[in-house]
Amino acid sequence: MSTVKEQKMEQLDMKRDTYQLIIAGQRMDSSTGETFTTYNPATGEAVATIAKASKEDAEKAVQAARQAFDKGKWKLFPLNKRARTLNKIASIMRSRFNELVELEILDTGKSLAAAQGQVMQAIEDFEFYAGAIVGHRGSVNNVPGQFHNFTEKEPVGVCAQIIPWNYPLMMAAWKIAPAIAVGCSVVVKPATLTPLTAIVLGEICVEAGVPEGVVNIIPGAGSEVGNYLVEHPQVDKVAFTGSTPIGKDIMEKASQTLKRVTLELGGKSPNLVFEDADIDAAVDGSLFGIFYNTGQSCEARSRLYVHENIYDAFMEKFVEKAKKLSLGNPFAKETHIGAIINQGQLDVIDGYVQSAKEEGANIVLGGKVAKVEGYENGFWYEPTIITGVTHEMKVVKEEIFGPVVVVMPFSDEKEAVKLANDSEYGLGSAIWTKDHGRATRVAKQIQAGIVMVNCPFSAFPGTPFGGYKQSGFGRELCIETLDLYTETKSIISYFGNRPLNPFGV
Repeated sequence: MSTVKEQKMEQLDMKRDTYQLIIAGQRMDSSTGETFTTYNPATGEAVATIAKASKEDAEKAVQAARQAFDKGKWKLFPLNKRARTLNKIASIMRSRFNELVELEILDTGKSLAAAQGQVMQAIEDFEFYAGAIVGHRGSVNNVPGQFHNFTEKEPVGVCAQIIPWNYPLMMAAWKIAPAIAVGCSVVVKPATLTPLTAIVLGEICVEAGVPEGVVNIIPGAGSEVGNYLVEHPQVDKVAFTGSTPIGKDIMEKASQTLKRVTLELGGKSPNLVFEDADIDAAVDGSLFGIFYNTGQSCEARSRLYVHENIYDAFMEKFVEKAKKLSLGNPFAKETHIGAIINQGQLDVIDGYVQSAKEEGANIVLGGKVAKVEGYENGFWYEPTIITGVTHEMKVVKEEIFGPVVVVMPFSDEKEAVKLANDSEYGLGSAIWTKDHGRATRVAKQIQAGIVMVNCPFSAFPGTPFGGYKQSGFGRELCIETLDLYTETKSIISYFGNRPLNPFGV
């Protein structure tokens, strides 16, 4: 066990053989001595050994966070001091950008371009909230008579934050930054498949001056550690990103103690290409929308609807460009698509594709496990395009979480909106059209938290990210996120000269 903040930055080696828990500002082994191994999805090779948190470790982390919140000074820091600390976190991350990128690639198998973009956004998240917190304040309200009312924003308390495997560092930043910006303490449970950069981020937070116990990182099994945090009576809020079924389970468990809950869940996002769209731009944007991050994105635009009058022309270009997408060395600049996270997810993806074949769909491109020279022991799947589908098929209704897109034609705007909304999910969506009026009309009718118009990008620091329907609730990455980590206290005072005597006795 070693104290993080006492070590120099150079000693916090990111790429190492073993990683420990971060509790109360200290690196420590699991109380049980258990560990687990992470593997590079691109090669199948072991990357590192990780301390495996137990319920006892989760209890230590909760108590450390509770102590830091109830008796510590972080929530009492002046806003500008907290802001400076968040900027210091970002500064350290920026100085070690290449190391973070390398570690993220080794842990996830994603492409260099994807990792670089995600690490940069993680840095910018802390910078964004360093600025946003300064302007986050209560209000003065009009009340009758000789009364004065104002509100204050107070941190909600100890927050359990459960991070998915597809965007390990970025999702950790999305959650940690706003929570600590308002003065909360956090216990972060990263995914066991990809815990490395979250652990390093916890070390960086301590190094930057975040007091001990404010940020705790405990990788462990969701069924044990995750559930323990969700049910813990001293945890005030749960923030979760992951699958819809697990989100429902978390909501049920959290209801027993009436915790605040933020859920960013699954998606089956529609992508609408209208007759007047710039076809080349729509093709390029649609390729990115589904194949970015190997399709392992909750807002991946996996349902592609193209107007029947341009369907053939669009598909010719779409398929031809998809054939040019490169799989291979994740560290190579020319690689477009990285690896699938593990064998289990590879089997899930292929199972969906096989079900489409069995139900009569057409596999226009891909449709099978990919063999990548030099990476034969990794997990790869070919970019896959499926046509001839109906809305009753599993590949259209359910989230696949891989590089698989289904394509269907539509005849008019009304049908496009109907098809887009025919889903239990409502996270992302995209519209391609040169008609500004149509773009506005359709955007207003689509039941989704995010609408991208002539644009393939779904999120920047400052833009709300979250879903409708079974894609969850709450918004991350924006100023409004700060409200999810605060309570609003209303204070009413009387300033009249005569004492109040409501009963008149």
